[in-house]
Amino acid sequence: MQNRFGLPDLGLGLGLRTQHYEHILAKRPAIGFFEIISENFMESRGRPMHVLERVLERYPVVMHGVSLSIGSTDPLNFDYLRKLKALAARINAPWVSDHLCWTGVAGRNVHDLLPVPLSEDALKHVVARIKTVQDFLERPLIVENPSSYVQFTSDEMPEWEFINRMCEDANCGLLLDVNNIYVSAFNHGFDANEYIDAIPVDRIVYHHLAGHTHKKTHILDTHSDHVVDGVWDLYARITARTGGRPTMVEWDEDVPEFKVVHAEIMKAKKFREAAAKRKEAAYA
Repeated sequence: MQNRFGLPDLGLGLGLRTQHYEHILAKRPAIGFFEIISENFMESRGRPMHVLERVLERYPVVMHGVSLSIGSTDPLNFDYLRKLKALAARINAPWVSDHLCWTGVAGRNVHDLLPVPLSEDALKHVVARIKTVQDFLERPLIVENPSSYVQFTSDEMPEWEFINRMCEDANCGLLLDVNNIYVSAFNHGFDANEYIDAIPVDRIVYHHLAGHTHKKTHILDTHSDHVVDGVWDLYARITARTGGRPTMVEWDEDVPEFKVVHAEIMKAKKFREAAAKRKEAAYA
């Protein structure tokens, strides 16, 4: 089943990280796409933008932000949105994504992805802001499910219900981060499979996979290690439902050499191929 926005299947991708610039430019590795952190390039005129322009000669590049703060009660930052829109136009980004979170209050950015209450009021607030952002950007906003470590006593629904209703009411896309589901399920004690099975697959535009740090009492979403088996199991489960979506691996701390990260995303290939075969068999 295709995503409802008709956005392309870019295959398997990686985050464009400074540690790998030289390798990417010299070796032109076999990869479907790269993902950039939007804020790192919105006002860049130096080497990062030079590298990005070189990368764009060969690969599609998608944008992933960390400062939209869609859940904040502060007014939307239209200066930020103008820069975001200009970058998307400049690099012809197939899509723009950010997180279901808030990142500050009273005009101050705390540089963290803070959880949104899962309440009716918060849902209406987030939906209205997504609609405004999409109208301004003139393209769908792809919103990522968060990882979280606390819950609110005011929560009125499970996260997957909030996500489903948000996507439907705002008519936005979903960046389904499989590792975040695994992390939050452990931290809060819900069933990750129930979450996966409840997601409307036509809203999913692409996936994130990542490693994390297990502290025994809780898990931190650190993007600092290999994807664990439990996350691959969840990825197999959602891929069986979708038939495959673009997928990228995040590795942002203790970043190893490129071939290690590349090998990690290539593990996703077998799940996508198996899903495609099942789909072909179903229509044979």
